[in-house]
Amino acid sequence: MTAKELRQKYLDFFKSKGHAIISSGSLMPENDPTVLFTTAGMHPLVPYLMGENHPGGRRVVSAQKCVRTGDIDEVGDATHHTFFEMLGNWSFGDYFKQEAISWSWEFLTSPDWLNLDKSRLAVSVFAGDKDAPFDQEAHDIWLSLGVAEERIARLPKKNNGWGPAGLTGPCGPDTEMFYWSGEPDKTPAGFNDDNPLWVEIW
Repeated sequence: MTAKELRQKYLDFFKSKGHAIISSGSLMPENDPTVLFTTAGMHPLVPYLMGENHPGGRRVVSAQKCVRTGDIDEVGDATHHTFFEMLGNWSFGDYFKQEAISWSWEFLTSPDWLNLDKSRLAVSVFAGDKDAPFDQEAHDIWLSLGVAEERIARLPKKNNGWGPAGLTGPCGPDTEMFYWSGEPDKTPAGFNDDNPLWVEIW
C-alpha cells in the first residue's frame, strides 16, 4: 500500500463515520505566534477545539502537513521525519473516547480497511499524576475491544500527554497504539515501550 492509498483510506473511513474531509492547513501557523511551523494536525484547528464553530461541522478529518521540531534530534531513525503528514479525526464537542478508540481499532484491524494482525498490536493509556487521574475509561474501552491487560501499558504524561502544540492551547491525557515490527512469531505477550520494535502508529 502506498502513502497516497493509506491517506485516502483513512479519509474515506472517517467520511463513512460522518466526518467532513478538510484540506491541510498552512505549514506556517496562522493562529499561534509561539511556533514557527505547524507541528501537529490539531494546530490549525485550535480555535475550533476552543469552542468556535467549524464550517465543516462538528466532525472533521484531515491529513495535515507538519514540520516537527520538538523531537528533531531523533530525525533520521526508522520512525522520525522532519516533514510528514499527520492524519487526524476531530470532534468539536461531539463524540469522545468510546467512539474515537473504537473507530481507531476498527480502521486498523477490520478486513474492510487495513486488516492489521490484532496479535501484533498494543496500546498505552495515561497512568495518572498530580494533575489528572489514571485514564480508567480508555483502559476499560480497550479491554472491551479484546485487548489483553498485558498489552495495555500505563505510561506517564511524557508518553501519554497530548499538546499543546505551542506554549499554550488544548492539552490533556491521550491513548496511543503500537505495532510490533519484529518477527511475527516473536511478538511479546506484553508491551514494553522501551523496545524499539514496538512502533507507535496512532
